[in-house]
Amino acid sequence: MITSVLVANRGEIACRIFRTCAESGIRTVAVYADPDANALHTRVADTAVRLPGAAPADTYLRADLIVKAAVASGADAVHPGYGFLSENADFARAVLDAGLVWIGPPPDAIEAMASKTRAKDLMGIAPLEDVTAADLPVLVKAAAGGGGRGMRIVRRAEDLPAALESARAEAASAFGDGEVFVEPYVEDGRHVEVQILADTHGTVWALGTRDCSLQRRHQKVVEEAPAPGLTVELTAELHDLAVRAARAVDYVGAGTVEFLVADGRAHFLEMNTRLQVEHPVTEAVFGLDLVAEQIRIAEGTALPDEPPRARGHAVEARLYAEDPAKDWTPRTGALHRLSFPPSVRLDTGYESGDLIPVHYDPMLAKVVAHAPTRAEAVRRLAGALEQATIHGPTTNRDLLVNSLRHKEFTTARMDTGFYDRHLPELAEPRPEPLAPLAAALTDAVGRSRFGGFRNLPSTPQTKRYEMAGEEHEVRYRHTRKGLEADGVRVVHADASGVVLEVDGVRRQFEVSRYGDRVYVGCTSLTALPRFPDPTTQLAPGSLLAPMPGTVVRITEGLGEGSAVEAGQPLLWLEAMKMEHKITAPHTGTLSELNAVVGQQVTVGSLLAVVEPT
Repeated sequence: MITSVLVANRGEIACRIFRTCAESGIRTVAVYADPDANALHTRVADTAVRLPGAAPADTYLRADLIVKAAVASGADAVHPGYGFLSENADFARAVLDAGLVWIGPPPDAIEAMASKTRAKDLMGIAPLEDVTAADLPVLVKAAAGGGGRGMRIVRRAEDLPAALESARAEAASAFGDGEVFVEPYVEDGRHVEVQILADTHGTVWALGTRDCSLQRRHQKVVEEAPAPGLTVELTAELHDLAVRAARAVDYVGAGTVEFLVADGRAHFLEMNTRLQVEHPVTEAVFGLDLVAEQIRIAEGTALPDEPPRARGHAVEARLYAEDPAKDWTPRTGALHRLSFPPSVRLDTGYESGDLIPVHYDPMLAKVVAHAPTRAEAVRRLAGALEQATIHGPTTNRDLLVNSLRHKEFTTARMDTGFYDRHLPELAEPRPEPLAPLAAALTDAVGRSRFGGFRNLPSTPQTKRYEMAGEEHEVRYRHTRKGLEADGVRVVHADASGVVLEVDGVRRQFEVSRYGDRVYVGCTSLTALPRFPDPTTQLAPGSLLAPMPGTVVRITEGLGEGSAVEAGQPLLWLEAMKMEHKITAPHTGTLSELNAVVGQQVTVGSLLAVVEPT
């Protein structure tokens, strides 16, 4: 029997596995890089072992350090989680060679399927070798890992070399393996997958289907089980292909076989030899704990001949610290508050007060709703997201709510091109119009011990806030009856909230403050100084770092005085395991280039200046 498990991962992944271990009476061991010294997964584990350094290549991707940590901590088993080394056969072998139990598939099965090129060969599918115009569009894809990293769509032949270089760099950083390949790109198909669970006694379960079509940067955003709208025949075909792939490599444990479905046909993509981020929707529908099943299988327990019967529908949304309206730019900083209604399952690696670091994936949490029908599950999830309290960096919360309520999604007509078609409308901010007034009134009450009333009529007080990229000025005055604002009756106001009445309708607003950042319900505002500082003005064409990160590449031959075109890539930042392209805002001359390869930059650092022609 397994008594102690080290999880070779971090954040939400480690916390989710620790939860099952704790329920099973199994001691837990965390590993952490220096930026994660106080992370939630290190706090909830029974034991934590430091991996000196910050970059994944020096810490979470070091198999030797993780095996050493497992032995030193007295763990008798290692769970790889999902991501990092979870599909690394050499890591699995190192764990087994150290006399530890490996909670995952056999190394040979990982080797056969973890590389997408070898998996396609096993399924009789050859990658493209010499790409011609007739092959376009194509997809450049990392052979190892997943999560959308190391993937690029190429629509013009002249863009292929740069896409290959960028994908290799990103894949090497994320997975320690820079191998990439090229395959045809299926436009606007549905991304459908099958959850596999196999034991050491020859039983293989196909646990239904999942639809993961809503994606950004080839990384899933919303997932659900079962995949809606599939025919009985196509579902059976998907199950058969998934079981065939598992049996082809003598698979053991949990895995996922992924397909693109277009025109009623299934196109094999890959087999992920690990749990997926979206596994909770399958757990909800089948009433299983897949991590508990992984542990039982690693201990040699046989699965029943048939899986449990599926019940209801489940939908999961990934909450990211990112700004969808600004090219999905990741955000970092303090997460002041994070709470959700109890109607949903929340898997997260953060608690209120935690810091979101720059080094890792920007996902904050997975939010899962289960209900008897798809419509009920979607409504429950959208409502919970809308009611959640999320104070901190910008997130994709509003995008998720809008996506779940979009007609294409509610009628199950979505595909992988959903965000390409609808991103501007879905990402458009919809702030609360009364938020600036609510913020100003609570500030006025909080600053005035006696309410601020004078016998002489007072002049209106003004406050300025930035909200959704625009400046708002509000006016209010202290009167004998209390605070007043034009057109709005102030029913109640204190330092933590207000009740306002407009046209006979009362509305209550909770207000929270963190320095100059103010939250009115879900709406974020920044209090502006009364008199702007003239020294903060920037030259036109200034390019500022949108996030903290590392300058990894600068366009070859680029220097001060170079002529550039609007939209031309100038340099690339690496942050949160992704590369982010910085482009020229307009055609002109590069008058300043302050960035150098390897430089660490903070948010707002001046990278370059392009003077318009």
